[in-house]
Amino acid sequence: MDEIVRIIAKDAPVKAMAITGRDLVERARQIHRTLPVITAALGRSLMACSMMGDQLKGEGSSVTLRIKGDGPMGSLTAVSDTGGNVRGFVQNPAVLLPPKANGKLDVGGAVGQRGTLTVIKDLDMKEPYVGMVPLISGEIAEDVTEYFAVSEQIPTACALGVLVDTDQSVLRAGGYLIQLLPGASDQVIDRVEAGVQALGPVTTALMAEGMDAETLLRKALAGFDLELLERRPVEYRCYCSRERVAKALVSMGSQELEALIREQGKAELTCQFCDAVYEFDRAELEALLRQAGGGPLWGRPAGEKRKNSRISLFCLDRAGEF
Repeated sequence: MDEIVRIIAKDAPVKAMAITGRDLVERARQIHRTLPVITAALGRSLMACSMMGDQLKGEGSSVTLRIKGDGPMGSLTAVSDTGGNVRGFVQNPAVLLPPKANGKLDVGGAVGQRGTLTVIKDLDMKEPYVGMVPLISGEIAEDVTEYFAVSEQIPTACALGVLVDTDQSVLRAGGYLIQLLPGASDQVIDRVEAGVQALGPVTTALMAEGMDAETLLRKALAGFDLELLERRPVEYRCYCSRERVAKALVSMGSQELEALIREQGKAELTCQFCDAVYEFDRAELEALLRQAGGGPLWGRPAGEKRKNSRISLFCLDRAGEF
């Protein structure tokens, strides 16, 4: 079972959290049919976003992580609720690249090293918080570290890893965020850096030593007096529903709905986070048209025909998704 754990050091200004995410990353791979390098990129982003979401307070808050680089993957979006439950979408899931010289998947090559990482925090206030930093490497963890340092002024050590099996399924996935609070001395920083170095790559620790999220943090922060604050399950979870999709159709406006009814007589909408398909027949669309304030359809000129009747639809919320 995937989980997030949060720990604080009682003897130093250090807080940390870790995630094990094999199941949620595998679910994303199955939905989006990603090839290995994109499985790794999407999985790392989902786990980073999940930990960011778990840091939020307030019911109904959410965080959106967007990565847009100049690599063949294109753009990537991940969205998490306050419980760390996350969903995501990638523009091009079928990228195939040779591994790097060390045999690792070339995530940076797929993402690109020129572009931006954007974090949108919807705290259920009038306007969401938006932070943006240039990509550092495209390897995700380094870019998340840069975001925290620049946009939130929080010194952070971030590690994320996805191990893909020979059949392209996800074998292991996990990561951590270790953050220094105000007042951290050089000695504390040195101890954290030494612990991170001793732990090594996340996937190696998860695979070779069978660590869970708590053990991962306790080894990285060995020597600190640690207190476990929270342990909670997380999963890949989409919040799309027929009701929310209907609201999205109404938000298109009466003119677009009239054209859709006149030209096609039905609608088929696909959620890009979970690939669920929602079908609406003519009678249902006409009922939605009345909600949108539209009038009778007769006597209006037909517009240009749409190319197809299948509409891709993000589940947008105030942070940027339905």
